[in-house]
Amino acid sequence: MVVVAAASARCCCLRVNPIAPSSSALRRLPRRIRISSSSSRSCSTSASPLLTFASMDAPPQGYRTNVGICLANPSLTKIFSASRIDIPSAWQMPQGGIDAGEEPRAAAVRELREETGVTSAEIVAEAPNWLTYDFPPDVRTKLNARWGTDWKGQAQKWFLFRFTGNDDEINLNGDGSEKPEFGEWTWMTPQEVIEKAVEFKKPVYEEALKHFAPYLQSDPTASSSI
Repeated sequence: MVVVAAASARCCCLRVNPIAPSSSALRRLPRRIRISSSSSRSCSTSASPLLTFASMDAPPQGYRTNVGICLANPSLTKIFSASRIDIPSAWQMPQGGIDAGEEPRAAAVRELREETGVTSAEIVAEAPNWLTYDFPPDVRTKLNARWGTDWKGQAQKWFLFRFTGNDDEINLNGDGSEKPEFGEWTWMTPQEVIEKAVEFKKPVYEEALKHFAPYLQSDPTASSSI
């Protein structure tokens, strides 16, 4: 589990103005489930064991700009993770593309609302660099066919949010503006988030959580650590 860093690391929070939930927020919340500590299977059956990962000051050419969202519970001890509807064995943190002309912070707030229905949250920290990974060949073919593009992978700007609402606010139907992506969700330790992620995202998850470690609190009930 992540241990709180030196006292000099201070948490500077930016309040996210609540957005009135749409009627879709009243839909049934999918049930939470208990997660085992076993590793997840990759959604890519032909992914190379060589994982490509980079940390850059600016997103490189040929990569889709994207935001990653690390949503921590109110006590900053656990992190939201959800299983994909299309690949139930694949668990991940929310993420999504940045629209043309959109600032990464605004994109992160929007994606959080669209994918989880959450509006009660505050931004605690932002990773300083863009974290870039390549798609495995079969994933690249599938996604680019869907998007009509030829991206090599994704360049992500990561944000740590602190959830300030109650669990019943979380709605995997989102705000109704996009097709739901997740089937179930739960709170995980940082190590569990990494273990349950698909293989090609693990290095990015590890790096993002290292950046956020000074803001996360140790959980005395967890024995895992990053």
